[in-house]
Amino acid sequence: MYIFYWILGASVFGGIFSLVGGLLLLYKENLARRLSLYFVSFAIGALLGAAFFDLIPEALKLDENTGSQNLILGIALTGFLLLFIFEKFLKWHHCHDEEICEIHTFNSTVIFSDTIHNFIDGIIIASSFLVSIPVGIASSLAIFFHEVPHKIGDFGVLLHSGYNSRKVIIINLFSSFASPLGAIAAFLAAPIFINRLPYLLSFAAGSFIYIAATDLLPHVHHKTKGSDFSHLFIIILGILTIFGIGVLLPE
Repeated sequence: MYIFYWILGASVFGGIFSLVGGLLLLYKENLARRLSLYFVSFAIGALLGAAFFDLIPEALKLDENTGSQNLILGIALTGFLLLFIFEKFLKWHHCHDEEICEIHTFNSTVIFSDTIHNFIDGIIIASSFLVSIPVGIASSLAIFFHEVPHKIGDFGVLLHSGYNSRKVIIINLFSSFASPLGAIAAFLAAPIFINRLPYLLSFAAGSFIYIAATDLLPHVHHKTKGSDFSHLFIIILGILTIFGIGVLLPE
């Protein structure tokens, strides 16, 4: 139950924390847009750090008895490619600014894709905590900092589509709490897939790498003008933060 409280707390906090970006957009739009890029840059580093310093090494460690390292790395690559397929064929797109969210043809697409995305985030959080608390914290932080700019984009899309502020908040609140639902479902199903935990971690690593490299990084390239080094510093800070968690909170 101790691990369950960590899982539940992290997923609930993540759902609430992710709304910060959207609420900031409602009250201080210019400030929200400026801060959004810095959250994106930190999220790039955090996602890459979590993938390479925590998820992949832990997956390899858990699966060391079978000697199937190629399978672990192959599943990470599969996670990378499947997110590409989702984006292309299921219109699952991580939105960070309504100006670049033309892929959201219908408002329901925004809500549905965001809810599914949050549910899967909850599964990743639970799977990471089932390995260890440090891995769970690292994965949760990477997800949290990615979700803040994501919510800024989602709020912007829905407001631009004609929803009032109150309705936008309610929709995103319900969508955000798909994360604890996914976490609880993963925890309850742990006895079924506990032996497959290395594969879940490697799949999550591939999805983290995809989001950081093909979704967030091009966004920073496109938006930054004359401040590339400051964003590079923040990316490195995100990587070092995840690395530091592993040093300060050894298993």
